Amino acid sequence: QVQLVESGGGVVQAGGSLRLSCAASGRAISAYTMGWFRQAPGKEREIVAAISWTGLTTYYATSVKGRFTSSRDNAKNTVHLQMNSLKPEDTAVYYCATTLTNMRFGIRSEDYAYWGQGTQVTVSS
Repeated sequence: QVQLVESGGGVVQAGGSLRLSCAASGRAISAYTMGWFRQAPGKEREIVAAISWTGLTTYYATSVKGRFTSSRDNAKNTVHLQMNSLKPEDTAVYYCATTLTNMRFGIRSEDYAYWGQGTQVTVSS
């Protein structure tokens, strides 16, 4: 059974930084795209970033491009999301997810089969 556990969320002032981590078990993630999504209260879940199994291909939502960076350590079965210059509108629950199909890059929620429980990120103004 695949399990994803996020960590690193918290409360930070606007302009600050946080680094989220997602540890996977039950599957070697080295052949799978990993995604980061977020959901703010009253809003739909949206993709934030995705990183291919090699790490060579990445996607970032326009709202976070230039501020967030996704990375992965396949040897440790872990992915990270470095979030800099945080804004109050980044406040949300952040989820990591892994795709259903190996060696396939996707940015839609439907491409992802396994999800973590989420970690809260709160950015105060």
